Amino acid sequence: MDTPKPPFRRSHAWFGKQDRDGFVHRSWLKNQGYPHDLLDGRPIIGICNTWSELTPCNGHFRELAEFVKRGVYEAGGFPLEFPVMSLGETQLRPTAMLFRNLASMDVEESIRGNPIDGVVLLMGCDKTTPSLLMGAASCDLPTIGLSGGPMLNGKFRGKDVGSGTGVWKMSEMVRAGEMTMQEFTSCESDMHRSKGSCMTMGTASTMASMVEALGMSLPENAALPAADTRRNRLAQLTGRRIVEMVKQDIRMSQILTREAFENAIRTNAAIGGSTNAVIHLLAVAGRMGIPLTLDDWDKLGSEVNCLLNLQPSGQYLMEDFCYAGGLPAVLREILPLLHGDALTANGKTLRENVEAAPCYNREVIKTMDEPFIPAAGIAVVRGNLAPDGAVIKPSAASPHLLTHRGRAVVFSSIEDFHARIDDPDLDIDENCVMVLQNCGPRGYPGMAEVGNMPLPPKVLQKGITDMVRISDARMSGTAYGTVVLHTSPEAAAGGPLALVRNGDMIELNVPERKLHLDVSDEELAIRRAAWAAPEKPARGYYKLYVDHVQQAHLGADLDFLVGKSGAGVPRDSH
Repeated sequence: MDTPKPPFRRSHAWFGKQDRDGFVHRSWLKNQGYPHDLLDGRPIIGICNTWSELTPCNGHFRELAEFVKRGVYEAGGFPLEFPVMSLGETQLRPTAMLFRNLASMDVEESIRGNPIDGVVLLMGCDKTTPSLLMGAASCDLPTIGLSGGPMLNGKFRGKDVGSGTGVWKMSEMVRAGEMTMQEFTSCESDMHRSKGSCMTMGTASTMASMVEALGMSLPENAALPAADTRRNRLAQLTGRRIVEMVKQDIRMSQILTREAFENAIRTNAAIGGSTNAVIHLLAVAGRMGIPLTLDDWDKLGSEVNCLLNLQPSGQYLMEDFCYAGGLPAVLREILPLLHGDALTANGKTLRENVEAAPCYNREVIKTMDEPFIPAAGIAVVRGNLAPDGAVIKPSAASPHLLTHRGRAVVFSSIEDFHARIDDPDLDIDENCVMVLQNCGPRGYPGMAEVGNMPLPPKVLQKGITDMVRISDARMSGTAYGTVVLHTSPEAAAGGPLALVRNGDMIELNVPERKLHLDVSDEELAIRRAAWAAPEKPARGYYKLYVDHVQQAHLGADLDFLVGKSGAGVPRDSH
C-alpha cells in the first residue's frame, strides 16, 4: 500500500525540491546535525525570539524557547528558532516606540523570507508584543503568541512594591523631601527580584492580556509569573498547538477579526489597562485591514467597569492577579459584553475557554455589579486643542481633576521641562495645566513615555500629588495621574498643541469629552503663521520614520506598512 504524501506546505518550496536548490536548502541546514527525516514535509515552526540581555524582561526567553521546541517536536513539527530586533523599554533610547515599526519589519521579512509554515511569537517587554503581532499580521500565517510573564511581586520594607509605579511614587517623595536618595536606591534590588516583565498592570502586562483577549494565545497567557513553572508548561503546550494550527490552517486573519478587537478594547477597560494599548491595537488592526478607530475605544470601552484592584489604579500586583484566577476570571465576569463566539488559538471559542473560569479572590478581581471603579475605561477627548483626539485613563486619574480649568504652563521640549521644573521661581501652582510640546511621533522622535511629567517641588511640598498634564507624548502603563496623552495632531506636525502659550486658559472636561484651548481662532491663525516646523533628521531610520510615521490616532505605524502582503514564497536565491 502506497504511503500517502504529506500535504504541500510552504516550507516544501525550500526542502521538497529534488534539484540543486533543494540540495542547498537541506544540506546547509544539516550542518547543525539535523537528521534528514525532519525535512520530510512535517510543519516547520519558526520561533520568533526577542531574547536579549539588553531587554531584561525577555532575558529568560532562551529557556522558554526550549520548552516551545519540546512541544513542537511532540506534535510532529520541526522547530527552528530565529532572532529579531528586541526592544527593551528600560534601556533603549530615545524610546523603544521609535523602533516598534522597525522591529515589525524585521519580523515580517524574517517570516516571509524563510521556510516557515507557522510561527510562535515570544514576546514580553512592552514594544516586543505589538511589533511581533504587527509583523506577523502582515504575513498572515498560522501564528500563536506566548508572553514571557510578569516578575514576582516586589518586596520593600515588608510591603509590596510595583514596577514603575513604585519608582514614580518614591521619586516624587525624594523631590518633596520625604525620602532620602539612599533610601530610594536601596529599593532597586527589592523591586525587581525575578525574571519577567513589570508586575504592575503596565504596558507589558496589558499587552499580554490583549494577546489573550484577542484569542492569539492559549488561556492563562497574561498572568502566569515568569518564575512559575506553569509558564514553561504553557510554552510547551503552545509548541504543540502551533503544529495543529498549521495542520488546520488557522491563520491570524481568522482570529484577529473586528469582534476580537472589540473584545480586547472592553477587556482593557475591565483590567484598567495601559493607554499604550490604544496605539498598539490601532496599529495591529491597520496591518490586518480591520477598520478600528480612536472613537471605537470611547464607544466600546469607556463605560466598562474596571474590575481589577491592581497597581497603578489599585493595590495589588500581577502575581496576586494570577492566584486570583487571572484573565480568564475577568473574561468570564464580562462575558455578556464580549463576542463569545470569537475563535481563539486553541481552536475553541472565547466562551468555551472562560465560561467555567473560577475566581479565588474578590479583593483582587471584583464583579460587574460591585466593580473596583465604575465606568473607568479609556476616554477620548477632543476639541480645538486635539481635533483628532487625545486619550486619558480615568482609573489612574484624580476624580476632582477630570473637570478642570487652569492656566497653561508650557514646556517646549523635554529638555526645557527638565531645565525649569525644579526652579523655585517657576510661575506655577496646583491649579495650572502643565503642557509639554514636541514629544509626539515626529517630535521626539518616537513618542516617548514622558507625558506623566513630575510635578514641581513647590507643589509637592504642599502635599499635592496630581495636576492636569497635557502632551502629545505617551506615558508608561505603570504610571498614574490626570494625564492627557497622544494629543493629535502633535506639535511637531503643526497641531494646535504647538500654538499653546504660557497663560492661556485650558479646559478639560472628561465627562463631556472636551479639551479646549480658550484662544480665539483669529489669534491661533496669527500664531500658526509664525510657527516653524522643527528640523527633520538628515539620514537613516530616524529620517524614514519621521517622513512616514502616522499620527497617534492612526496607530503611529509607518504609512507604507499599513495592510498586509501575505506570505507568498519569494523567488529563489540562486
